Amino acid sequence: MIPAPLQNILDRLSVAWHERAIALKAVSFAFVGVVNTLIDFSIFWIAAAYLNWPIVPANVFAWLVAVSFSYAMNSFTTFGPESGRILRWRDYGTFIASGVAGMMASTATLFALSYVLPVLAAKLISILVSFVVNFSLSHFVVFRKRA
Repeated sequence: MIPAPLQNILDRLSVAWHERAIALKAVSFAFVGVVNTLIDFSIFWIAAAYLNWPIVPANVFAWLVAVSFSYAMNSFTTFGPESGRILRWRDYGTFIASGVAGMMASTATLFALSYVLPVLAAKLISILVSFVVNFSLSHFVVFRKRA
C-alpha cells in the first residue's frame, strides 16, 4: 500500500504526463534557469572582480539574487496558473530550500561520478540531476495546485 501523500504525487505526475503540460513547463523552467545562470555569473563577477569581495560572499550574494529572480519568474511564467501569479514568502522559502536540495544532489552526483568519469562529464551529468531535482520539487512541492 502506497502512503496517501506519495500516491497523491504519483497521481498528479500521471495526469501531468498524460496532458504533456509537464514538458512545456520543463522547457520554460530551463529557459528561466539559463537567464538565472547569466544573472548569477554576472553578479558574482561584478562583486568579486570589481568590488573586490571575497569569493564566498560574492557567490552567496549572487546565488541569492539569482534564486530570487528565478522564484519570481517561475511564479509568473512557468508555474503562473499554480501560483496565481502571486509571490508568497512561504513559497519563496520552499523554493530556496528546493534550490539547496538541487545543489546538494548536484554536488553528490559530481563527487560520486568524478571517480568513474572525467570531471567535465560528471559535471554535465550533475547539472542534469540538479535540473531534475529542482524542477520536480518546484512542480510537485513549491508550486503545486492548491485546493
